[in-house]
Amino acid sequence: MIAILDFGSQYNQLIARRVRECRVFCEILPHDISPSELKAKNTRGIILSGGPSSIFDQGVPVCDPGLFKMGIPVLGICYGMQLMAHQLGGKVKQSPLREYGKAMLDIRIPDSLLFKGLKAKQQIWMSHGDHITKIPTGFKVSGSTPNCATAAMENVRTGLYGVQFHPEVTHTPHGTTIIRNFLFRICGCKPDWTMGSFIEEEIRKIREQVGDGRVLCALSGGVDSSVLAVLIHRAIGEKLVSVFVDNGLLREGEVEEVTRIFRGRYHLNFRVIHARDRFLKKLKGVTDPERKRKIIGTEFIRIFEEEAKKLGDIKFLAQGTLYPDVIESQSSFGGPSAVIKSHHNVGGLPEKLDMKLIEPLRVLFKDEVRELGHELGLPDEIVWRHPFPGPGIAVRILGDVTKRNVEIVQKADAIVRHEIKKAGLFQEVWQEFAVLLPVKTVGVMGDGRTYENVIAVRAISSRDGMTADWVKLPYGVLEEISSRIVNEVKGVNRVVYDISTKPPSTIEWE
Repeated sequence: MIAILDFGSQYNQLIARRVRECRVFCEILPHDISPSELKAKNTRGIILSGGPSSIFDQGVPVCDPGLFKMGIPVLGICYGMQLMAHQLGGKVKQSPLREYGKAMLDIRIPDSLLFKGLKAKQQIWMSHGDHITKIPTGFKVSGSTPNCATAAMENVRTGLYGVQFHPEVTHTPHGTTIIRNFLFRICGCKPDWTMGSFIEEEIRKIREQVGDGRVLCALSGGVDSSVLAVLIHRAIGEKLVSVFVDNGLLREGEVEEVTRIFRGRYHLNFRVIHARDRFLKKLKGVTDPERKRKIIGTEFIRIFEEEAKKLGDIKFLAQGTLYPDVIESQSSFGGPSAVIKSHHNVGGLPEKLDMKLIEPLRVLFKDEVRELGHELGLPDEIVWRHPFPGPGIAVRILGDVTKRNVEIVQKADAIVRHEIKKAGLFQEVWQEFAVLLPVKTVGVMGDGRTYENVIAVRAISSRDGMTADWVKLPYGVLEEISSRIVNEVKGVNRVVYDISTKPPSTIEWE
């Protein structure tokens, strides 16, 4: 595998995407991971990410210098290259001007393995404030720009490479070729990480981990938990018990639909737990989004533990946790990046858990899970279901989660989903939903004054949920959505449309 060490770059996940697209497995790991831990993971190559820090900052994140003596190829990107130069005896200097944007790279070593197959001049994307004024002993300058004399450097003998620019972004048109060259020509990787090989490996791991025990699967009906349930069922059959919790925060008609699919089509050992009042009681008066997520995550776990005790011999809990959940919930694996929000099945987990976790999808992005679902033979109605947050409608109510507020959002959400499907836009949209805002506005209905709630509608396009753009829905569709919500959802007199991207916004409002 390839280890991507996290120094806080906003592009960490994009580096991982590019490596995965080359059919090579990779993981984002803490910047201070030890050489022995990397060896234990059978690491074939290391990528040092960029980051917002300067090596001159106080408490700057660094890596173990022993990484450069392991005999494993290393590619430093932006800050990663500066850190490599600094730790190996080179010199880095603060620049008076920050270089940000497109630049032209002159490749100085035509036969460089890193730039194999590329023309002598390449468009690249720069984003840095410091620059290298002296390269370490044994290195050669392999690329430069008019404003950066050392835009790339390499030491072929030790397998150490650095680029000041970002090959992972689309603004570096041939950046993927550079990454491929590092993976295949320098690290000697093979493009053999496929969903078929993933299924074989995970089934082996699940059987080995579970042994004679039984597994309780947290099944929500979304694509992640559905793929998870079918994968584990293929591994251990009837030793799997799938539990669906009706927490009262689901989409309209969700309980009936999920029950129909999994009892009727897959004949899983399927149990429904009705707990609407329980969740609403726990959430009463709670308005802070992080508290909502943690309360919901804890309550889910407690219900699963109760069910496990009733069944008697459940030792494992299976969750459909994905890579973006882990990335956003933790401080980038102990790295310097910020916690974005606690996903209920990661940051929302209680400290003490009576069951051992099984999370085979934890290393996958959403589009990879869809690919896995196809490989497992799941129908399109499941594989292409739009994402729905684990905490459900609780994080789409900006304020107190009451039964009345839940009903407002459920009805508005159903209208949004129906109109997008009716317009034939469902496949073009990654996710669509309604949000209840904590404000009221004046309106006129009939001949009377109203002072009612505002619904925000969000529809976004994305590939893996790590970045997203708002969908330019046709005016006619927006008009129909707005008209129906105001006329059919009691207590709403205004609809607005969210045109924010991720970043800087997140997909969900809370």
